[in-house]
Amino acid sequence: MSYRITGLAPDPFDAFWAADSAALASVGVHRVQVDACPGYPDRITLDDAPLGAEVLLLNHTSLETASPFRATHAIYVSRAASAPFDAVDRLPPAMLRRPQSLRGFDADGMMRAADLAKGQEIASVIERFFLAPEIVEIHAHNAKQGCFLARITRA
Repeated sequence: MSYRITGLAPDPFDAFWAADSAALASVGVHRVQVDACPGYPDRITLDDAPLGAEVLLLNHTSLETASPFRATHAIYVSRAASAPFDAVDRLPPAMLRRPQSLRGFDADGMMRAADLAKGQEIASVIERFFLAPEIVEIHAHNAKQGCFLARITRA
């Protein structure tokens, strides 16, 4: 079964880049200089931001639903990112570098499957989850820190 992985669109973050530190702090956003690579997975390109790059650390709602599984967590977005990762049957670099917590959700935002995987094992878990017709999307979270990485849908 084919799947599609997409990063976040960069547009919602554009206004933050022009804001000063005080304005960012007032909405809980931090400007960060990348000091290790890998280490700052960009949620737009789904790759690690390079050493010295400027990224924003902010809270992101990855599952906007009235269900108990509504989810928000910290993410990084890179200033240099101009287009989101968007690929069919291909795992992005940031996902391959980290163990993932994969969570399958139905149309009502209820979690129907969950598993841990790393490396190329991730693809087989995605395919297994999508065998269940009730699962409409899968969220990949970096297993160690728990933060949202990417949304996965059927291709």
